Amino acid sequence: MWSRLSLTSKYLFFRFIPPHLRINNLRLFSPRFFMNMERCEVRCVPSESTMTISFKIHGSNKQLLRDKSETLGKSLKRISKHSLFAQNKVNKIKRIKKEAANQEANMPEASLNVDGEQVSHQIINSEAWQDGAVLKVGNFEYKVDRNPPRFTICELTSSLMVGFPVCPKLEIEFGDLEHCQFKWFKESAPNDQIHATTDLWEEAGHGRVFTPTHQDIGLRLKLKCTPGNGSRFGEHKEVVSTGPINAGPGVCTFDNRHVYTQNLTDENSLRVVSYNILADTYAQTDLSKSFLYPYCAPYALQMDYRQHLIKKELSGYNADIICLQEVDKSVFLDILIPSLDAFGLDGVFKIKERQHEGLATFFRRSKLRMLERYDLMLSEALTSDDLNKKLLEKVSTKPCLESKIEKLATTLQVTVLQSISNPSRVLCIANTHLYWKPTGGNIRLVQMAVALNHLKRVMMEKHPGASLIFSGDFNSMPCSGVFQLISEGSVSEDHVDWKSGGLEEQIQMKLTSPFQLYSAYGAPDFTNFTREFKGCLDYIFVDKQKLVVEQVIPLPSLEEVTACVALPSVSHPSDHISLVCDLKWTD
Repeated sequence: MWSRLSLTSKYLFFRFIPPHLRINNLRLFSPRFFMNMERCEVRCVPSESTMTISFKIHGSNKQLLRDKSETLGKSLKRISKHSLFAQNKVNKIKRIKKEAANQEANMPEASLNVDGEQVSHQIINSEAWQDGAVLKVGNFEYKVDRNPPRFTICELTSSLMVGFPVCPKLEIEFGDLEHCQFKWFKESAPNDQIHATTDLWEEAGHGRVFTPTHQDIGLRLKLKCTPGNGSRFGEHKEVVSTGPINAGPGVCTFDNRHVYTQNLTDENSLRVVSYNILADTYAQTDLSKSFLYPYCAPYALQMDYRQHLIKKELSGYNADIICLQEVDKSVFLDILIPSLDAFGLDGVFKIKERQHEGLATFFRRSKLRMLERYDLMLSEALTSDDLNKKLLEKVSTKPCLESKIEKLATTLQVTVLQSISNPSRVLCIANTHLYWKPTGGNIRLVQMAVALNHLKRVMMEKHPGASLIFSGDFNSMPCSGVFQLISEGSVSEDHVDWKSGGLEEQIQMKLTSPFQLYSAYGAPDFTNFTREFKGCLDYIFVDKQKLVVEQVIPLPSLEEVTACVALPSVSHPSDHISLVCDLKWTD
């Protein structure tokens, strides 16, 4: 009947409602009221002593923090007062707030009802506010939504570029990102060209990731995301980019490499990436800007810019395992986790003590699940673990060497993964970044000996039968003792690296490896390329008995890395080059 009334009839109907009732009754007689009751969101978490009750009344958003053990009656009385204050604000009646007697008289009645029956005011809040209950405040009614899925964080990066994936930073409560809905919108025209008669936004895509095209240059993006948990949805959120989409750098050093990694690997193969992404904490030093990378445009050293290259490069490899070095904690949390999670990878992080950067390992959750972590700081393990007793005795004979090693925060990240399709396949993923000084070959040998002892214990005592993949930035050339120890199985006591620190640090000790490993890439000419240094420092070492290399993704050519003098550059985010290879199980 209501829908058949003319606009004039509806106007006359409401015109004669007394003013003091008009706000409530406009809503009461609206057909929208019957179809879409307003929501009262209740957040009640078992581990917390308080709960929040959120609703909107008289155009004012209310959020009450109440003790879970408080009686319902006290909370309803507080809700009534808030409703009265909101009504007074609308009507600009300030004197009521000053007159206690009038305040009580004008306070709207509040009640909570379940299945049409009023809930006792003596019941405590945590039990009274049930999902689906109805809160009544005067003539207003609200459906109680207890612990609905909701976004606690929903953000877009401040800079956007053509061809680079946009991955929002999202944190959800009571929900799962896999069950959320995402809609992307772009401006119908640049902001300064939009007229009042123009629709500001037009739909541009779906899904968690959006990649702008050349047609989008100069336009802002908007994301509308609705949280879900598989059974219901919460209130949607909208976020608009602070700036427009920019053109970007054009062709990058890794674009040609993506041709080899367009598809995911099958269940019998694994694609592994190892990459030192250049920590922001190092890229922004005066030494980096004036000496190490003076040829690189200052904006291209900023993480706000480099993050786009890192995200595009890593996502384009479609990897199953990614081992990263020099990862700032903020980069892991705010950039890598949101973006790589959107591409199906979970990640773990190990920060170096006393530093702001560390190691990160990501794995494809549809193929692998994490069993355990066995991370450690190598200097601590040297002095505290009996496995290293003989090694410590040797090191202790040179106090200068011992003191140096003890001050280092070099870390080994060890993540044990299991194949979901074939649980008998277990992987031990070791990720490290060894001491960096060119004269520190002796220190790196000691660090590697500690790492191998730790891995031996993990694989023989904790996970017998597991396969080892050992990757990272070893800061070691192919002629080094570290490379020889890993790839050949031993290093002699007279290797030249023992003498690298001078006589006051020199020890002599034969080291052996309990593993049979080989370098997936062999020994390329360079994996690190700056104006001052060019050489191979990064490796992916693979278990000979369990895994074979199917393919290695070709490294960028000399012409590509020198297009902007050296690395990093506007088209490459780090001074290192990522290693990418496909491995196949031999069982």
